[in-house]
Amino acid sequence: MMTNEHADHAVGMRKESNGFKLFTALLNDLSATDGTQEKVCLLMEYFNNAPPDDKSWTLGLFTGRRLRRMVKTKLLAGWLSEWANIPEWLFEECYHQVGDLAETLALLDNSTSGTVMEGDLSDCLRTLREISEAEDVVKKETIRRYWSSMSKDEKFVFNKLITGGFRVGVSAQLVIQALAKMFKEDKAVIAHRISGQWEPGDTDFAVLLSGQGTNDDLSKPYPFFLAHPMEDPAETCSDMAEWHAEWKWDGIRGQVIRRKGQWFVWSRGEELITEKFPEFEEMRKKLPDGIVIDGEILAMKGGVPLPFSLLQTRIGRSKISPKQLREVPVAFMAFDLLEFNGEDWRGRPHAERMAQLKAVVQDLGHPTLSISEGLAFSGKDDLAALRARSREHGSEGLMLKRKTSTYQVGRKRGDWWKWKTDPMTIDAVLTYAQKGHGKRSSLYTDYTFALRDGDRLVVFAKAYSGLTDKEFAAVDAFVKKNAIEKFGPVRTVKPELVFEIAFEGLSESKRHRSGIAVRFPRMSRWRTDKNASQINTLDDLREMLKQYGSQADASGDEINERE
Repeated sequence: MMTNEHADHAVGMRKESNGFKLFTALLNDLSATDGTQEKVCLLMEYFNNAPPDDKSWTLGLFTGRRLRRMVKTKLLAGWLSEWANIPEWLFEECYHQVGDLAETLALLDNSTSGTVMEGDLSDCLRTLREISEAEDVVKKETIRRYWSSMSKDEKFVFNKLITGGFRVGVSAQLVIQALAKMFKEDKAVIAHRISGQWEPGDTDFAVLLSGQGTNDDLSKPYPFFLAHPMEDPAETCSDMAEWHAEWKWDGIRGQVIRRKGQWFVWSRGEELITEKFPEFEEMRKKLPDGIVIDGEILAMKGGVPLPFSLLQTRIGRSKISPKQLREVPVAFMAFDLLEFNGEDWRGRPHAERMAQLKAVVQDLGHPTLSISEGLAFSGKDDLAALRARSREHGSEGLMLKRKTSTYQVGRKRGDWWKWKTDPMTIDAVLTYAQKGHGKRSSLYTDYTFALRDGDRLVVFAKAYSGLTDKEFAAVDAFVKKNAIEKFGPVRTVKPELVFEIAFEGLSESKRHRSGIAVRFPRMSRWRTDKNASQINTLDDLREMLKQYGSQADASGDEINERE
């Protein structure tokens, strides 16, 4: 808890600065610091010194509770052009050069009222929330008033908040680590306390972190345990008898919770998605009370998992049609038991949790709930053979879990490993380029690739990761020298540079010119040994689709999807 020394320091800081300035200073300090412990210290200092109401807002922002866009970007661009007396085309050019809307607005606005911004972060966010449904003239007046009293750094942060683009270069685990030190609690305890349904503007920070009322929140999920990627099981798992193997499923990681007759379904991103899957109604009725199960939400028909692209057709829809329920039924693939009879089972061995989970699934006896069965193997060669057949089972690879392991928090090395299949790859030529965002806003780093289809090139994927900084700089130089046409921020380039594009899956898609969408595309290497005449064809991609892909249409824009 806060010491007297910290409290005295807090009083001094409040005299020097308001809460919004303190929040802006924290973000600047964090971005200028590389060391983990230094960042933890900065977070501790902030949470010790910030205004009480600001603490819960900051915690919410730093742990993924995003604000929705409060003002349309088109309105902001128009207002800025009016106030700065610049034509909209010039604003667009500046935006393309800077690569970040919030930063562009902050740099171009030179208005000042001569007053210093008053109020804390919580005051600002409450005001913005209040005007989110107001007339545009009210929004305009409010934005003008804030901008005219802010420094450039404060405007940048403010703009990130109002455009819904707020991101911070600090993981939730670092925040948890800082709070655990402050409150002298285990990190797992803190992670659990800050999970679940709570609203920053309506939650007392001290009460939340003290754990008061935790047992009253029937919806509260447990923090997820995440696996580390593995390259070679022989190096990682010395005694194979200690390990449980199962398929690594490709769906939405989630927890189903039934407590005191109430029912909740959470995604790993801590989104409450109870209403999105009506198929789980039977599970809700029959599961015993006081139970929490960890698993994967999958599109599944006849006991066979369907491609993730089909599940995507149901993600984000507020209402599910009878046709979708028939064509893309959903089930829950369980692989761990976190709570049973109202008791926390996370500290029990994995083997014991699995035995009880198997009994629960068998008692339910309904296809909406199945269990991720263990796979028989005797050594590394058996595991490698299983992994090679993963796609035949609708799986991404293998999971290896130590039989004696407890259920932990976050990504911990040693007890849970994932051994994914090698990605599919295809050689393609660069055809379009666009400048990146943030640190890459001055470089062409977002690329579009094409395959051959007879005498023409057909675009099939976009990618913006996988190269070194040196390689990105070299491609940027090529684009600037060999640009053919300009379409806004996009440049058409001579089709000469060949890259190996890796991806995890593919499916038919009417939305893409190639007729095929690929999942998680990225550049695995620059093929300097090949020229454009040696790239793969669209027929090659179609053959991959026949062997591994989904024949159903993927409505999600997987061409742009990031892993």
